[in-house]
Amino acid sequence: MTIRELTEEMHKLVKSKGWYEKNSKRPQTPRNLAVSLSIEAAEILEHFQFGDEVKDKDELGSELADVMLYLLQLASISGIELEDAVLKKIEVNKTREWDVDV
Repeated sequence: MTIRELTEEMHKLVKSKGWYEKNSKRPQTPRNLAVSLSIEAAEILEHFQFGDEVKDKDELGSELADVMLYLLQLASISGIELEDAVLKKIEVNKTREWDVDV
């Protein structure tokens, strides 16, 4: 499945829940999505809070999926083609250097 297809599936879910409706108790604004994305990313850290090993792969996968869904939605409603943004960032990172003493 492509990023575009995943995004379409995500939009179908959000629409089916009524979260795009004007009076939704879960307004799908860029700010709210960015907050939700950050919260879900923090939940990934809980899996590594007291160790380096993945203890529950299914639970970690579920949290990673939450992050991806919020990321897809935030990009989409912000008018960002995520695939293009990722490819551009890869090209930028090819020119960057890490682990260089400052």
